[in-house]
Amino acid sequence: MIKLSDHFTYKKLLRFCFPTIIMMIFTSIYSVIDGLFVSNFVGKTAFAAINLIIPFVMLMGGVGFMMGTGGSALVAKSLGAKQHEEANRYFSMMIWVTMITGIVLSLIGYVLLPQISVWLGADGEMLADCVAYGRVVLVFNVAFMLQNVFQSFLITAEKPKLGLMVTVAAGVTNALLDALFIGFWKWGVVGAALATGIGQCVGGILPLCYFLRKNSSLLHLTKTRLQWRPILKACGNGASELMSNISGSLVAMLYNMQLLHYAGENGVAAYGVLMYVQFIFIAVFIGFAIGTAPIISYHYGAQNHSELKNMLHKSIWLMIGGGLIMLLLGQVFAHGVSAIFVGYDAQLLAITESAFRIYSFHFVLAGLNIFSSSFFTALNNGAISALVSFLRTLVFQMLSVLLLPQLLGLDGVWWAVSVAEVCACVISFYFIYHYRETYHYA
Repeated sequence: MIKLSDHFTYKKLLRFCFPTIIMMIFTSIYSVIDGLFVSNFVGKTAFAAINLIIPFVMLMGGVGFMMGTGGSALVAKSLGAKQHEEANRYFSMMIWVTMITGIVLSLIGYVLLPQISVWLGADGEMLADCVAYGRVVLVFNVAFMLQNVFQSFLITAEKPKLGLMVTVAAGVTNALLDALFIGFWKWGVVGAALATGIGQCVGGILPLCYFLRKNSSLLHLTKTRLQWRPILKACGNGASELMSNISGSLVAMLYNMQLLHYAGENGVAAYGVLMYVQFIFIAVFIGFAIGTAPIISYHYGAQNHSELKNMLHKSIWLMIGGGLIMLLLGQVFAHGVSAIFVGYDAQLLAITESAFRIYSFHFVLAGLNIFSSSFFTALNNGAISALVSFLRTLVFQMLSVLLLPQLLGLDGVWWAVSVAEVCACVISFYFIYHYRETYHYA
């Protein structure tokens, strides 16, 4: 079994991260399967509606990513320092806080959903679909947040394969229920939301049951009391992931508004296809970042500087290589993937294929920027991690999507994310170089 304390070669690093990468891909498939069934069985108006409201729903579940990544960095550092009792207390605290926060956010989101949908530009049939889909999904928001938390903690507990099995089970559940609820029973967007929510319950509740009983992992849920200092520390560590989630949701809303202006309903539907494909491609990078974070945190806590350097160098090269492969895949499969989602509408297919070819260029640098932010989270430097994420996912993208369409029209919307990634890459390399002596990974 591969342990956090090991020296990592390329082969060992990929073997350790592989279950997490597959886990994130299956997690991303939830929305993709929903989109496939809704687009082909319900229609492009319903498809556009769920694409319009998904950013807000993801925003509500973003705290789970923050508590998972930030909390696991804190817990892994304690494990590296051989403070196992403290690690379990911190772990337990993060789970209970996530559940309480999830209930509060779900209630707020449920009440505000109609107003949010109108603000995003929905009306008529699209508005009704937005509210119906969003409210059902929010009922399961606590399970979604727990699933996000456990994706990180199962790796820290040295149980990535268990995390993979749980996520695969959740993905298969979602797919089967989509076919039943949408394809067979014709429940429309409500069926899609129910399938997603039940799948999230599998992904969030099963790990909770595992950690509640005696287990063979490094972690278990135990009695603990509320301590603000570690909670705030975890929130600080994971602020970049929360910021990525918030920024991604806000930027997606802005993209949809711009697309409604430049291309109408077809533009929103085309962007939805890009988001579904991006979920799968970016899931590879996120899975790698989540998989490497506990290793980096462990060796940081153990003051093993040579292994920090080893992890940084190998990860950078893997991210660059992965990005180039994804660019190639995006160019080769642009038509085929677009046709799977919107092949029933020739005009929409043409818009989507053209957008896909432009949009895929951002994959070259996306992985590098995602890892850079995660790297500083793992080093318990939440401020730098959050700044990189904030600039990448919010500032640079918002400026790009507002300014480029004025010069390039609709194509400017598709190029915006690539321009933002280039700017973010400059910032990422600056901070990696600047802190090389502080963390001794030079």
